[in-house]
Amino acid sequence: MTKTGVRRYLPLMAIATVALIGAFTLREYLSFEVLRDNREALIAFRDSQYLLTVLGFVGIYVLIVGFSLPGAVIATLTGGFLFGTVFGTLFNITGATIGAVLIFLAARMGLGDRLRARMDASDGVVAKIKKGIDENQWSMLFFIRLVPAVPFFVANLIPAFVGVPLYRFAISTFIGIIPGSVVFTSVGAGLGEVFAKGETPDLGIIFEPHILFPILGLCLLSVLPVFIKAVTGKKDLIK
Repeated sequence: MTKTGVRRYLPLMAIATVALIGAFTLREYLSFEVLRDNREALIAFRDSQYLLTVLGFVGIYVLIVGFSLPGAVIATLTGGFLFGTVFGTLFNITGATIGAVLIFLAARMGLGDRLRARMDASDGVVAKIKKGIDENQWSMLFFIRLVPAVPFFVANLIPAFVGVPLYRFAISTFIGIIPGSVVFTSVGAGLGEVFAKGETPDLGIIFEPHILFPILGLCLLSVLPVFIKAVTGKKDLIK
């Protein structure tokens, strides 16, 4: 492998290395218990240095997502706890989107071009899958963001491997993660009461019917153009 080829893989290798190290060293620090024990210090710092707190929080969120570190859910809860549902959601999705873009670019630089070239040159099922994604990019991008069962890391890699344009990836990520972010951020906004009762937050709330069904409805809406095209045989209505 040439030096140029090695350099292409360096960002992805760095992410994998940091993610592996973080999985074993940071899990106990990015936890609900740590947030509970340090809540007063965090609130005091936010009140005295609001802008610095916002910038530091978004930066940490970018690192967590960008390097696939543990603690993304705790970070989302912290955003709600410190900044409330509205601003917390804004800061959460901003940090998550920037971090996702970093992974996307690293994956595309290291593997995306080669995989896309192989898919373009392939025949049969692989070629059909690639063609289907290409013809319905917006729908599929929103779908994988909205479905709670799709891991965030996987939703960052797949678009990079099939050659999705950066702007589509960024827009669909920012908008697509809003529903889930609102849910968990709102849980974080209510942590003060949870702490007072000595309880732990209910992170399974996203699977409650009154929350899950609307999200699933958005999932179906996102792939509606795919079904319409399959029935009518027309080109993608939103491409």
